[in-house]
Amino acid sequence: MAARWIVLVIYLTLMICIGVYYRKMTNSVNDFVLGGRGLGPWFTAFAYGTSYFSAVIFVGYAGKFGWAYGVASTWVGIGNAVIGSLLAWVILGRRTRIMTKHLQAKTMPEFFEKRYNSKMLKVISALIVFVFLIPYTASVYNGLSRLFEKGFGIPYKYCIIGMAVFTAIYVILGGYKATALNDFIQGLIMLVGISAVVIAVLNKNGGFSESLDKLSEIAAPDGKTGQYNSIFGPDPINLIGVVILTSLGTWGLPQMVQKFYAIRDDKSIKIGTIVSTFFAVVVAGGCYFLGGFGRLFVKAGEDGKPLSGFDGIVPTMMEKLPSLLFGLVIVLVLSASMSTLSSLVLTSSSTLTIDLIKPMMKGKMKEKDELITMRVFILIFLAMSVIIAIGTLEHEMTVISTLMSISWGALAGAFLAPFMYGLFSKKITKAAVLTSFICGVGITVFHMFYYTLAERTGELVGINLASPINAGAFAMIFGIIIVPIVSLFTKQSDEDKANTDKVFTCYEKDI
Repeated sequence: MAARWIVLVIYLTLMICIGVYYRKMTNSVNDFVLGGRGLGPWFTAFAYGTSYFSAVIFVGYAGKFGWAYGVASTWVGIGNAVIGSLLAWVILGRRTRIMTKHLQAKTMPEFFEKRYNSKMLKVISALIVFVFLIPYTASVYNGLSRLFEKGFGIPYKYCIIGMAVFTAIYVILGGYKATALNDFIQGLIMLVGISAVVIAVLNKNGGFSESLDKLSEIAAPDGKTGQYNSIFGPDPINLIGVVILTSLGTWGLPQMVQKFYAIRDDKSIKIGTIVSTFFAVVVAGGCYFLGGFGRLFVKAGEDGKPLSGFDGIVPTMMEKLPSLLFGLVIVLVLSASMSTLSSLVLTSSSTLTIDLIKPMMKGKMKEKDELITMRVFILIFLAMSVIIAIGTLEHEMTVISTLMSISWGALAGAFLAPFMYGLFSKKITKAAVLTSFICGVGITVFHMFYYTLAERTGELVGINLASPINAGAFAMIFGIIIVPIVSLFTKQSDEDKANTDKVFTCYEKDI
């Protein structure tokens, strides 16, 4: 226990020192939000990866989907690496950097305003960002705090509050540059930690082959054995939904896409693509592969669910590890979670300040006032997330994966299609963008109430086509289909056409 505390204190002290160091180098809004658009490939790639993978993945998703699909859940990690990292960088990276720099857009709502010549789209998207990043932040708190409770015996709510305080300190002090350096350090810890944990967990059951043999003896819900160690698992249809939500979703999440705004040049994009993909293979692949063996450590109740709850699977597995390695795991999850949290609060506070508060001031807000306002909103956003995370502790239905699915479904369902098409096509209309916003949020919110009611009445059992995960995946795909269709039947005004032509001149310049 002493060793765990020593490692934890050293780690947190380092994070704070980095924030203090960058405090003097963060003098403008551009510095605070985007690091001056001068970050290299390694920092940007690690910032992307650590914002992608947090305690939500390690504790929540790896546990729940490892329980549901066995080792086949590793496909989710592979999808995250190929679709969520490799293809995202290849397809979106360069064009995002060029167009956002040309438009001088610092946030996703500001991109929508300048790309589609509409202040209304900026306001609506800013509100969507603020509202639906909160449940995602709460899910990050949830995942980390459950592991801390196991490792240190600290009550859940105090873990949440402590984590919020430390995140607030170094983000408020150093902005994007501080979070980027922290992300780099945290990413190195994650790469080493997840590899060590996977090896240790497999050795607990006699190695890889022996662990697979034991999994093959466990019966699936239909009574058949040999499914949890199979390549596609007992439920491949719903597995595809998880892959789509967690992989394609990154293309429309503001905290992920904004990493491309800040990268330095084309060469950095190429290097960053390779680094980010490798990071995702190791971390995401390792997490989901690890979760696939959860049934060897946690028993099922009469209802088929784990006795520890879905969010308790991975923490229970970690209890079996040597004390020092468990300490490394806690630092690993803390690293992953704080990097994601810093990205979320920075995205939310900058969006509110730049896209909502500043326009209301009609040019009277100075840059210094913007920085102060952003820092205040960081505190407000963290406080709201803490309240939600603590408030949902006692509710069995509010598991980590549900909170994250609601957030990703709404955000990516609303933003993915209009953002992606906006980088490539001149034909996308305001009406199509607004339709995507309404459908993405509408599908998610409607389903949230439906799913909650159906669970309470017992009409839904386990993971099925009506789950929040599949609803989120459907919202994304629906947006990709509906945006070009609506654009086909609606027209752009002459002013909008002129604006679009002007925007796309950014690709005609020599870079």
